[in-house]
Amino acid sequence: MQEKLFSDNKLADRQVDNLAQDYTTREIATRIWQEHLKPRYKLLILASLAMAVSAATTAAFPLLIQRVTDDVFVNQQANMVSVIAIAVIVVISLKTIASYISNVTVGYLGQRFVSDIRIKMFDRLTKADLSWIEGVHSGRFLAGFLNDVNLIKTTASRTFVALVENTLKVFGLGLVMFWTDWKMAILIMIAMPIGVYLLSKQRIKMRKSTTKGLIETSELSTLISQTLRGLRIVRAYGQEKKELDRASNVINRAMEYTMRGTRAQALSSPAVEFLTGIGFAAVIYYAGTNGIKGTVTLGQFSAFMAAAMLIYQPLKSLATLQTAIQEGIAAASRVYGIIDHQSQLVEIEGAKSLNITKGEIVFENVTFAYEQDAPIFKDFSLKVPAGKTVALVGPSGSGKSTILNLVLRFYDPSSGTVKIDGQDISKLTLKSLRAATGLVTQEPLLFDDTIANNIAYGTQGANQDQIAAAAKAAAADHFIKEFPAQYDTPMGEAGNNLSGGEKQRIAIARAILKDAPILLLDEPTSALDSKSESHFQKALDGLMKDRTVLMIAHRLSTVKQADLVVVLAKGKMVEMGTYEELLTTGGLFSELHATQFGPSEQQDPVSEQQMAK
Repeated sequence: MQEKLFSDNKLADRQVDNLAQDYTTREIATRIWQEHLKPRYKLLILASLAMAVSAATTAAFPLLIQRVTDDVFVNQQANMVSVIAIAVIVVISLKTIASYISNVTVGYLGQRFVSDIRIKMFDRLTKADLSWIEGVHSGRFLAGFLNDVNLIKTTASRTFVALVENTLKVFGLGLVMFWTDWKMAILIMIAMPIGVYLLSKQRIKMRKSTTKGLIETSELSTLISQTLRGLRIVRAYGQEKKELDRASNVINRAMEYTMRGTRAQALSSPAVEFLTGIGFAAVIYYAGTNGIKGTVTLGQFSAFMAAAMLIYQPLKSLATLQTAIQEGIAAASRVYGIIDHQSQLVEIEGAKSLNITKGEIVFENVTFAYEQDAPIFKDFSLKVPAGKTVALVGPSGSGKSTILNLVLRFYDPSSGTVKIDGQDISKLTLKSLRAATGLVTQEPLLFDDTIANNIAYGTQGANQDQIAAAAKAAAADHFIKEFPAQYDTPMGEAGNNLSGGEKQRIAIARAILKDAPILLLDEPTSALDSKSESHFQKALDGLMKDRTVLMIAHRLSTVKQADLVVVLAKGKMVEMGTYEELLTTGGLFSELHATQFGPSEQQDPVSEQQMAK
């Protein structure tokens, strides 16, 4: 990228952030007040009072300087030296205490705001539709949590301080200036409205540059997350330079958009300083000519100049406030866009708890599509008998995982119903529905916590003996005890301290401990070796007894014991029967079986069974 300091680089347009909403400054300010500040109005009052004391003590300094100049140096009043010195100590003490109180209070309000927003965002993510979550890269959400929220906090704190403390300081110091000499006060203030107007013209550019900079920051979070997960592939294919170039482009674009905002902000200080300088020049000329005439005393001039110097910083802060606010508005539009997302999958009013009597699952004329005009199922019907094991097999993309997602109500069908024991699950509470199901996925998800806590995840009140029993049933107890800390061993990020098979057995133990009446299994033995699978299959057989089990099977050897095998292709049921029945039909199941085991094994199921053992 070409180096440019004082002009913008031309960059390719980035795609729009679809999560961000177009909120006005008034809407954001009102929302922050109603949701975060108003409930803590007592702290606001405390901070405001402290700022008022700070502003009053700041305004007192020019008056003390005037007394020192006129009473001590000009009029030679010796008794005033001690009085003024004590007054300075009192004023500075009050200012110190007030500043401490206001800084701590405003700091707490800012951090409490960040915490509130992050909790709301996390709550939204845990309850949002999976289709929406899966359509957004995790880096975008991370940028919202880590970067956008802090930017809002910084802007909100700065705005509050500017509006309260700086306004009070400007008001107090302004009174001092007008009390000292109103003509000089008018001279130094007259140019300020022009500066405020010029600075307000920068706010649109500031908001645009900040918004685009935040998008690039999200892109960087996405790229880092993606590269870390795929670092082995990056190195294996020698793509380090390519990934570095991608990262460099994103980082440089983020820097450029930040610089656009910096250039916009950089115009504010010189503008205020230039206009203030003109005012100072006019004051010096006026005071000098009138001082010679004797109509302006040295004390008046000293007090006025002290007040003018002290008023400069808060006045500049107020003048540049409009530009700075746009950073927070841009970030808030991204954060509140996440918080305000409306889930399509919601509980109806008066939803009832699921009452499991048998555990029968029925799909009635279900039509479902992840994308419009591309249905996965159309008028699909299936009955999973209570207490039976039904295996779903078929090529990739046939809709097997979708069926499990619909049972858990991760998605709702476009039409038709899914029922458990005759109860439409769309009319049930999500909590009761998911409490009645145990899920083990093909790729086990483990948390960065201890082994015991991962097994007990989803089962409140489980004790150590129950956790250990579940681990034994999942053929996991022996390798857990090899760790020095045993069940208190940290799993690491995504369970990286364990092998694939070990992670799968921990996930299986979790489902065993939950002991739900309905089991949903997505090829749970996929990461197990032959010996572990043999031990686990015995435990699984006992767990599946008298429970309704809906399982996805990619390895056809795992469906032998299923009561019913359903063969899917392109969202349709093409075959249904027992393992042995389907082997003899010459249909899709036979073809899949022959692909995995060869024609000879298709003719001799016994030899296949022996091989599996």
